[in-house]
Amino acid sequence: MIAANPKDLPQYYFSLDEYFALEHAGEARYEYWDGEIVCISGGSRQHGRISSNVHGQLYLGLRGGQCQTFTAEQPVKTPTLPPYRYPDASVACGELKYENVRGIDVLLNPVVIVEVLSPTSAARDYEDKFTAYQAIQTFSEYLLVAQDTPRVAHYARQPGGGWERRDVTGLDAVLTLTSIGCALKMSDVYEDVTFTI
Repeated sequence: MIAANPKDLPQYYFSLDEYFALEHAGEARYEYWDGEIVCISGGSRQHGRISSNVHGQLYLGLRGGQCQTFTAEQPVKTPTLPPYRYPDASVACGELKYENVRGIDVLLNPVVIVEVLSPTSAARDYEDKFTAYQAIQTFSEYLLVAQDTPRVAHYARQPGGGWERRDVTGLDAVLTLTSIGCALKMSDVYEDVTFTI
């Protein structure tokens, strides 16, 4: 007997109603990808540490100013990829704008969005998510933070509407976020993170 190739099996298409039923059922967080539901809770110890470090440093750097930072608990609306995404960290400035989407308050005006890369999410973070985030008018800077080495891919929106990428590497480097007037030391981003060779 020949086993079926999983790629040949029909994929179940989840409706948005099924997605929201799952979202409201417990503490786990999920993202909806055009009929597919992906659990994004959990993750590696490194992922959690880096996310916490980035959020903490952004909070300290922005405290008392016009910008606020958010953890992965705050969903961000992606107009071209409904209903929303859960970035690992985000920053919004000025008056915070929200939309209530089926009982969930979704941020509409992030300026900076941060994703910590993992093997299962990296392709989506670089491509589909980035494309979806670009439809947000206030979105100006995007950070893709590696777990396995001190490296951040920093995308900044240019005046003509395109995006410029700069890779920041090494623990001695400093990453400058011009849209929010804040700098992140790579040594702080990767504090208490151990890299395996």
